[in-house]
Amino acid sequence: MEKQIALAALAALAQESRLDVFRLLVRTGPSGLPVGAIAEALEMPSATLSFHLKELRSAGLVTCRAEGRSRIYGPDFDAMNELLGFLTESCCQGTPKRRKRAKS
Repeated sequence: MEKQIALAALAALAQESRLDVFRLLVRTGPSGLPVGAIAEALEMPSATLSFHLKELRSAGLVTCRAEGRSRIYGPDFDAMNELLGFLTESCCQGTPKRRKRAKS
């Protein structure tokens, strides 16, 4: 993944509402959700949601398809995995280590 593409994706996710939308779509899976269901689940006005979906789509993080008169949005898992790979490709000098949790 190119750095500029990663920066665009990270910038899109660096906004609370867009992160909420993306996480909802990831939980939903590849089948996605119609715009109305996303708006209802997140209690978000349609105009606001449209703006955030446009930003996520522009960053390549979500897909959109038409089903009848509905628009169905879903996560682009390939893009998400590329972003995660980009973020972790140099992790721990190529040897990822498990982070130890502090005992309670």
